[in-house]
Order: sequence, then structure tokens, then C-alpha cells
Amino acid sequence: MRQAGYPDRMFERICPLVFSLMLAAPFPALAEVRAVLVGVSDYLVLDADLKGPSSDVALMATVLAARGVTDQVALTSGGTAPTKAAIMAALDKVAARSVAGDTVVFYFSGHGGQAPDQSGDEGGGYDEIFLPADAAGWKGAIGAVENAVLDDELQAWAQPLLARGVQLVGLIDACHSDTGFRAVGRGVARGLGAEALGIPVDAVSDTGPQAVPLAGEFVFLYSSQSDQRSFEYEVGTSGEWHGAFTLKLAEVLRTATGASWAQVLAATADGMIQGPVQQMPDGEGPLLQNAVFGMAAPARFLIRDGAVQAGLLQGLAEGDQVAVFADAAAGPELAMLPLTRVTAREARFDGDLPPDAAWAEVAIPAAPAPLALAPSVRPDPSDGFDYSAWTKILGAGQPDGDLVPILTGGELALAGPDGVLDPMGAGSTPRVQPVAGETQAEALARVLENAGHALRLRKVLAAVAGRGLTGKPALSVRWQRKPAAVDGAGCTPAGPPAPVDPAQGLRPCDQLWAEIRNSSGRDLDVSVLYFNADFTIGAVWPSQGLSNRLAAGEVARAGVQIDPQTTVGLEEIMVLAVPVENGSPRVDLTALASPTQMRGSTGPASWISDHLATEDRTRGFSTRPAALNMVRQPVRLLPDP
Repeated sequence: MRQAGYPDRMFERICPLVFSLMLAAPFPALAEVRAVLVGVSDYLVLDADLKGPSSDVALMATVLAARGVTDQVALTSGGTAPTKAAIMAALDKVAARSVAGDTVVFYFSGHGGQAPDQSGDEGGGYDEIFLPADAAGWKGAIGAVENAVLDDELQAWAQPLLARGVQLVGLIDACHSDTGFRAVGRGVARGLGAEALGIPVDAVSDTGPQAVPLAGEFVFLYSSQSDQRSFEYEVGTSGEWHGAFTLKLAEVLRTATGASWAQVLAATADGMIQGPVQQMPDGEGPLLQNAVFGMAAPARFLIRDGAVQAGLLQGLAEGDQVAVFADAAAGPELAMLPLTRVTAREARFDGDLPPDAAWAEVAIPAAPAPLALAPSVRPDPSDGFDYSAWTKILGAGQPDGDLVPILTGGELALAGPDGVLDPMGAGSTPRVQPVAGETQAEALARVLENAGHALRLRKVLAAVAGRGLTGKPALSVRWQRKPAAVDGAGCTPAGPPAPVDPAQGLRPCDQLWAEIRNSSGRDLDVSVLYFNADFTIGAVWPSQGLSNRLAAGEVARAGVQIDPQTTVGLEEIMVLAVPVENGSPRVDLTALASPTQMRGSTGPASWISDHLATEDRTRGFSTRPAALNMVRQPVRLLPDP
């Protein structure tokens, strides 16, 4: 159901966990916000149970209630069974009660998938589907996945609602992406492919006129890109599972005051860098730049009986340095104490609390743990290759490793903690390949040094940047592509520039240019880093000792060229800006690109601490100015045509 103007809409992309609560401008006095929350943990027919959806619904219900949404209907495997009939009935009831100016929130946590198009509106493509509790796989007699909720059905429900002036927010923690590779790490993917659903390989889609685009006021946030999977995982060792996006979005929404959905999405994406699975959330819709509805909770956490009344679910971690206060929103800092024991909903200190301490706020996040490898995996034991040398070097591994070694095709690949091999296509997961004169052990040590540095740096930058959820962004970035083609071992001259969304794809030899404008009203020191899929980091700008200080309103340009030998994959550019203090020296963060330059310190965290004024400025999603402003831009690498 391709939507003109919005090519990957909510109903077309079940994978990107739609988690959006919506709102436009301030509500009219009598406007109501109603929510239908669906969590499918237990499947009655399919062998596809999940652990997190019921917990997701409980967490989302709490966050929505705190923002004033008390009119909620929850369908979970632990309560009213989330069958197709129950889901559609709940949606119909909330639609019947809603009038112009009201908002309807629809949240779904469970499996998604794809099935041959029945109506023809996908132009011979596939319908995206939700899988309720009674989904039963492919049924030849009806030519469909039995009891699936189709995107066509959701659009038929949504369009009359929007036409009446009701605003819509879809929240979906599921995935329809079928990469053809299963997860082998600790994360569990929320999506079922054609084989799991029993869809015949020769099943065909009908053809017909394209669907009419949705029209009205809506905003959709997605848990991942359209060709990524969305995952759930256990939070620490609490025994409680959650969707990765649900968990971080709930954390952001708890304290987001006056923020737009675009700002909330960016803050959520930054927070997910620090999680155990790799997925990049997405969002779109006419209301993306509008403010989030409802009131936020205090940024500080309540202290009761000597413990912080928040824990892993709120983003706290062992080793966090926490400032304590007597007041919920103001007043002097009474003490700074580390957290030593953090459970799902509670955290305890190392040290005695001052008598008046009643509220806590994270001042300095814990440093990321050293890189660890999970046990190695061999997806095809009969592939005929000898991996004994690699297995001897790798050793036993750790259950919750940051990277999953995968022995495949005679090579060693290093997948992310989700354990998905080649999610972007063959070769997109980095391989460990010895260079001339290098042993396998030396090659692995080199790659792991780069990987450890890159993973730690991303997490540290995300933690230091924080998010000011009020006011305009400090940086604005416009992206342009200059097309070029592979010419032997090199590239042809680049063509004229044109606007581009790098997340939609660049090819070998293309040039990508960023026009960076200082929109902050004060001087900024700007640096640009490129995070390659092979764990190396490129220092893009400044170069050759040039000044990187931008005055208010000033513009700089920085560019990179995609290597002609590059493979498919998902990479990332980070544009980093440090506010300039009076008389302070320039801060050039390109020094962080090389792990060799960090060997004289204890790592990127200490280097940043030495070079940035981080004190009192890095306390989560606050209204304080951040010590570091960050713009993240995914870069999708496509194969050479």
C-alpha cells in the first residue's frame, strides 16, 4: 500500500516499530486522547512466542498515563487475548468515540510479516501484516495468512478517522523485514518470514490500482529502518524483556517537555546506541515537527528508603555517578554518589545519603564496559571449511558479548550483539581478513581494537551529548550527492550536486557533501567523523589543521567519497559541535578517530572529559545546554550497478 509522498508509511512498514504518541498544536479544551495498546507474547497456533510484548504494554501504559492519557484499552496475552477480532473491535470502539480534535494512539508489540497482496494495491508486491495471538499461518483456501491483520484493513480503519479531524499515532514494536538470516545473539527479532508462516514460494500477489494515500494529521515513529529487524531483549538480569525501541522511547517520553516528535526520535536513537542490539529508528508524518502532548515527569528520580525509585527500565546503570538534591526541580547539589546495585526499577548508592536527599539525577553516566566477544557460531556445520585455527584464537566467549563471531564461507565475520549475519546483503557484516604479513591472531587483535574503540566512542558521545528537548537545534545540516562511477580501481569525475537522503542509498564512488550551519546563536567548534562498517573511523573535517570554529550563522562544507571497492552496508556520519566558552582553545574531535591516539589516555571518555566542559551539563534529557551537540546521519551503501 505505497503512499504517495510517504513511501514507507506505518501501514506499509510494520518493521519500524511505530511508537508514536501524537499531537499537533495544543489540544482544544475538551479534546481527548485515547489509546489501544496491544501486546502479543503468546501465539496460540504459531510456534513464535515472545517474552517482551506484555511488559511493553505495561510500560507504555504507565508512560501514557503519566502524560495524561488515562482512557486506555490494553489487550495482552496475560489479560484479554489479543486476537484479531478483539483488536479490530477495540479499534472500532475507540474510533466511534473520537471526534475532531481528539487523538487516538495505537500501539502494537508482537510479530509482523509480509504476505502476497490480496487487493492489488501494492502493485504486485506484498501486504504488510500484524500477527495477533490467533494468527495461524498460510491457508491455501483463502490465499492468505489466516487471522493476520492486513495493512489494507488498518488503512480502511484509519482513513475515516483522519477525515473527521481525529489525529492518529501508531506505535508498533514489530518487524516485517525478512533478511533471510536468523538472529544468533541474545536479541530476539520480532518478525516472521515466509517460511515460518508457511507461505508457498509460488504464491503470487494480485495486481490492481495503487492505494489512495492516507490524508490527515498523523505522525509515525519506527523502531528501525525498513530493511532492519526490530529486537527485544532481557533488561540486565532482571528477567524482564522489552522491545529495544519501546524501552528507550519510554525513557525519553518520561521527561520530554515541549519537545517535537523529531526531537524525541533523535533522543531515542541516541539512547539506542548504548543498548545491546543494533537498529536505527525512523519517523515520518505531517506532525513530526509538532509538540508531544501531555505533561512530563520531573527529570529527577524520587529517593525513598535510601534507594532511587528508578532502575534499568529508566536508563540507570551500575557505575553511574548520581547527584542528589532536596528539591525535585531546583536547589543545590547535596552530594555525588555512585550507583552500585541497579535492578529493573530500583537503584542503590555506594555511600551514605545526606539527610535531606530526596531526589536524584544522573550526572556522569558509567563508562562503557570493555569489548567482549560472544561464543562463536557456525550456521552451516557442513560447509566444508576448517575453522579450527579461528576457534582456537576465539576461545569460549562470553554469553552477553558485544560482537558475535560467525564462522561462514571459510571466513570469520563479526556480527553485532543481535547476531544477524549480513543484514544488508552478502558481505555487509565485516570480515576479519589478515593483511600482508599478518597472522590470523594479529588480524583479529587489530579489528577488535578498532571495534572496541568505535563502539565505546559511539556510546560515550551519545551519553555526553544528551538532548536538550527545548529550543531549536544548534546545527542544521543539508546533504548533497555528487554522482560518480567506478572506473577500474578509481572513480570517474563527479557530476553536479543534488539533494539526497543518505539513508536511502549511495553507491561506490559517489561523493557525499554536508552543508553545516551554526544555528545556535553562539560560536561552535565543529568536527565530522565517519563510522565505517568495518569498525574504522574516518576523520572527515576539519583537515590539514584548518580552523573548525563556526561563528553564529556561519556555514561550512565537508565531504567524503565512497570507496570504489566498498560493499553493501549501513554506515554513519556524526556531525559534532562543542559550544565555545570565552577564551577557550579550539576543540577538534577528529583526534578521537584513531584508537592509537587514545592509547595515552584511559579511552575516549577520559579524553572528552579533559577537553569538554561536561560538568553539570550531561544529565540526560534536560533543559541544560549540552556540552556536545550531535547530528547522526545513517549512510546506506548500495552495490555498484
